[in-house]
Amino acid sequence: MDKKIIVALDGYSSSGKSTMARELARRTGYVYVDSGAMYRAVTLYALRHGLVTQDDAIRIPELIEALPSIDISFAPAGADGVQHTLLNGEDVEREIRDMRVSNLVSPVAVIPEVRARLTQLQKDFGKERGIVMDGRDIGTTVFPDAELKVFVGASAEERARRRYKELLDKGEKVSFEEVYANVVERDRIDSTREVSPLRKADDAIELDNGDMTPEQQMEWLLERFRERTEQSNTPAR
Repeated sequence: MDKKIIVALDGYSSSGKSTMARELARRTGYVYVDSGAMYRAVTLYALRHGLVTQDDAIRIPELIEALPSIDISFAPAGADGVQHTLLNGEDVEREIRDMRVSNLVSPVAVIPEVRARLTQLQKDFGKERGIVMDGRDIGTTVFPDAELKVFVGASAEERARRRYKELLDKGEKVSFEEVYANVVERDRIDSTREVSPLRKADDAIELDNGDMTPEQQMEWLLERFRERTEQSNTPAR
């Protein structure tokens, strides 16, 4: 039986890495884990339980205290082809994608205790290998020994355009300027946080997909996957 590998896709917000990771998992039969959805679920929990002040500050001590009562899991993809995120057993996939959560997820994600809790959960998901996970620190912190690491990026303008279209398609009323500001601010927070900041792993392959179609991205990623899988299954001489 071929040895399964771990695939880590990191990159900036709205770079398309989740779509790539999800499709790679579907085509290869691997398990897909959206680490960003986990941080969004914690953010939604904070919003629902009054752990965010009126000026959008996070009540950090209370959130840390609540972490043991936050259970995050994933339901298999249904007819829509989307793997849904469960917060304490409730399907919250749609709620965690709105702009209110998007505006707060980076401040929640910089809290060391939140990162420690979710990093351990993510490591647990990968114990059996055969996993595709995307996020900000998968190749640097969660799975530093992953066989395939990809760092995905595109300009902030292009990523904001993609996100804006996605939100409009979902029926949300947002302006491009609001979405662009959110992308830029998340880049700043993710790249400058003290714990596991967003950065390209030294052994990651960089992909700028700003001018690529989804089909071209998948063709590129599948080729890298085949190369690394073949290398992992070649006996050492």
